[in-house]
Amino acid sequence: MGSGGSQKIFTTVKSYSKRGQLLKRSDLQTLAESRDLDELVTRIKNTKYLDAINSVAKPYTAEKLEIALRAKLADEQFKIAKSSGNSKILDAFFQRFIISNLKLILKGKILGKSQEEISAFFNMHAEELAKQRDIVVKALVAKDLEEAVSSLGSSPFSDEIQKAVELYNETKNIQAFDVYFDKMLYQNITKALRSENDQDISHIYGMETDFYNVMSIVRGKFWGLDDERIEDLTVGASVNIPNQVMDRMMAAENVKDALDELSTTRYKDLVPETEDEVEAIAEFEHAFEMAYYKAINGAFSKMFSFATVVGISKLIGYEVRNIGAIAFAVEQKIPVETTMSKLIIREAE
Repeated sequence: MGSGGSQKIFTTVKSYSKRGQLLKRSDLQTLAESRDLDELVTRIKNTKYLDAINSVAKPYTAEKLEIALRAKLADEQFKIAKSSGNSKILDAFFQRFIISNLKLILKGKILGKSQEEISAFFNMHAEELAKQRDIVVKALVAKDLEEAVSSLGSSPFSDEIQKAVELYNETKNIQAFDVYFDKMLYQNITKALRSENDQDISHIYGMETDFYNVMSIVRGKFWGLDDERIEDLTVGASVNIPNQVMDRMMAAENVKDALDELSTTRYKDLVPETEDEVEAIAEFEHAFEMAYYKAINGAFSKMFSFATVVGISKLIGYEVRNIGAIAFAVEQKIPVETTMSKLIIREAE
């Protein structure tokens, strides 16, 4: 067993201890019960996220807290990726930061926002870590969408960005950018999963590709796109959904029929009952996230599996997202029960 092997064992052992440090349901409940953001910040300062939000200046907003938490998440996930000897799958997941910032910039340009307004929504910490700051800065300083798109012309993202602009011009739906940018992310993830060549990894993390594909088909149906366009939105073979099921989903009349096609797959229990399309999409999305979260936690039943290293990176991601959702809910005075029901967290402890 070379140093690579012992390195991996070391990182898997570390992922167990990190999992023990994740916030419990009761900790998140305490955060959600904060009366306002000041109280929330005081409570977050009693957790391991103290350093992450120490630098946030008053007056607090959910937005500011979320940006600070994302920087902390970028640090954590970058460290995990580095300590595991540059795993392709962890690198592919890390691209999410950069892709979501590019998405924010292009959407901002469409809405005619200034550079200052757009950059208030993110920081470049992840880009600095991955040495990809220049790509993002070029798009940010461009004077309009067209210039931003051409600044990305030499980047690996250029084809999909062109398609996003086309779909946006056709549908005038700004979510066109979400879909094509997500497609780039999931194409990379799918490639990385294949190169890892590890059953545990593809069985669990392949769920991300499945989820992306199902959501693309369902959104495409909802927007009334034709089959060819919908097919272009999906990425290569899904890991746990047979191709013929995917084809039947694309050929389905509507959102409900498309989701019903999943009844022959491992996702059969996630198919929503409701006829309302908007509700069905939201219900399916939450049910899938919960199933994925459960599968990730299941990876920890196998000692020394690299799936746990990927798993801890994802679980910390969910934790940060949960705190971000709580900050938004506290700011908007959303009832605690509603907030808790939306989090991705164990059913009960």
